[in-house]
Amino acid sequence: MRNDRPAFPLAVGWIVRLAATGVLLLGAVNAAGAKDTGLKFVSNERSSEIFILDANDNAAGSFKSCGRPRGMKFTPDHMRFIVACGGDNTIAIYDVGSHKLVKRFRDVPDPEAFDLHPNGHDLYISNEDDAEATVINIETGEVTGHFPVGEEPEGVLATPDGKYVFVASEAANLVQVIDVATQKVVKEILTATRPRRLALTPDGKTVWVSDEIAGILETIDVGTLAVTGSVTFEVPGLQKDQITPVDIAITRDGRKAYVALGRADRVAVVDVATRKPIDYILVGKRPWGLRLTKDDKKLYVANGLSDDVAIIDTEKGRLTKAVPVGVIPYAILVDD
Repeated sequence: MRNDRPAFPLAVGWIVRLAATGVLLLGAVNAAGAKDTGLKFVSNERSSEIFILDANDNAAGSFKSCGRPRGMKFTPDHMRFIVACGGDNTIAIYDVGSHKLVKRFRDVPDPEAFDLHPNGHDLYISNEDDAEATVINIETGEVTGHFPVGEEPEGVLATPDGKYVFVASEAANLVQVIDVATQKVVKEILTATRPRRLALTPDGKTVWVSDEIAGILETIDVGTLAVTGSVTFEVPGLQKDQITPVDIAITRDGRKAYVALGRADRVAVVDVATRKPIDYILVGKRPWGLRLTKDDKKLYVANGLSDDVAIIDTEKGRLTKAVPVGVIPYAILVDD
């Protein structure tokens, strides 16, 4: 745990400090904004930059971001995107069209991942070093909630109906469930070793959890908040401890799930109905973050140790291209 970060008050309702005047504006932000640009944004932890691919998947430049950018998500209108800046204890918001910084919320302890509640303004954030999840209203900057969770929280997932927020705590082997209406943690679900990321099936009934060190996925029923099954992986030529699943992407029709297998240097293709892997696609070194296009025809893979983004043609089930990006790519957004 770092000791050089600013203190973070615990009182609910405290207003997060926004630069000097509440909102920091850099340069002339395109007032009209932009969306559906076809651009891909890649956060790079080590080089602290956002790398950009154009609509044709070619390198289109980069811009310096905050310290150690990690999780990213669009605002509902796709006019802006939100970045968790672990090295700066900051949440930053950028304009999609101009790539300019629009807002930043300081003194957010070591944010790693987050999800935006369906109300469009409550951002639920995992604070890795504090064993806590916090809620920030991205319109007002007010901190509206603090929730104690397990050690080293990472993945965060809000259900589409707004009822629950799930938080995966790596070191505690737990997934905590926050009831949004009562603002309480109502369930602690024991998982296998080191739960990392969360994904929801399109029908909203099942949460998938990647257990990195255990080398498996587990499924949680949203209705009962209980573990209902698991997915195991066997990659020919690899030992079990070389299979370290992290990110998960499920197709819109709910038929397939793609799983980044970390040290295995592969992405698994899983049949959702049977919960069985049907293919393993070799990509770069330590695939980490995943993102499907809206039509599910392409899968973008952030390879953390080969410093590139692999692009998979999902219809053909093969790698078509790898594009060098910054250093240690973490997450990907596709503006389609």
